[in-house]
Amino acid sequence: MPNNLPARPRLTTFCNVLLAAAVLALSGCASVMRVDSAVQSHAKWPSGALPASKASYEFERLPSQSAGPTATSQATLETLVRDALAPYGWGLSTTNTPAPWRVTVSAQTVTLPRAPWDEPREGWPLRPRFAVGLGTGHGGLYWGGMLSMDMPYYQRSVALVVRDGQTGRVAYETQAAHDGRWHDSPAVWRAMIDAALQGFPAPPTANRTVNIDIPR
Repeated sequence: MPNNLPARPRLTTFCNVLLAAAVLALSGCASVMRVDSAVQSHAKWPSGALPASKASYEFERLPSQSAGPTATSQATLETLVRDALAPYGWGLSTTNTPAPWRVTVSAQTVTLPRAPWDEPREGWPLRPRFAVGLGTGHGGLYWGGMLSMDMPYYQRSVALVVRDGQTGRVAYETQAAHDGRWHDSPAVWRAMIDAALQGFPAPPTANRTVNIDIPR
């Protein structure tokens, strides 16, 4: 109808503003992201003596980490661990003889469709999401699922084990866990690995939270 035409540009502009505000609210404007990891570490070095300030090691893989696409992901993970261990004086062995230490690293990601606290509550068929739609019949705005934006939620964990190269006994183990909305990226994993290795080779004995800021 002609008398409704002037309202359409204003309505469209308003919708665009709302969508832009939603995107800004979700993305934030900070230049760094804080990765807060729950860390547990345990050390039992042979004879109770810490390893030398400079030590060599080799990576040891489980059968499930040695073939197919998993092997490619494992190689990336091991590269991050290599870079994280280097400041502690630990480097990959460059000889054909068995290294004095063997390092195993594993990681896991569980992807949820949304954060646990975003689950719909009983009696609330519509959750308050960033969703905007055009009403029918009245030309108004309503909250709904037309442009709803469920955001995946990631639960990640990484574990690292150091074994004696001769006896195979575990000398050091550490793990870090982090939950958040940020998509899988090497920067997040590197921050978790750095957190897991905090205090290496003589880490704090208590469970702790380690915060590491990374560029966004």
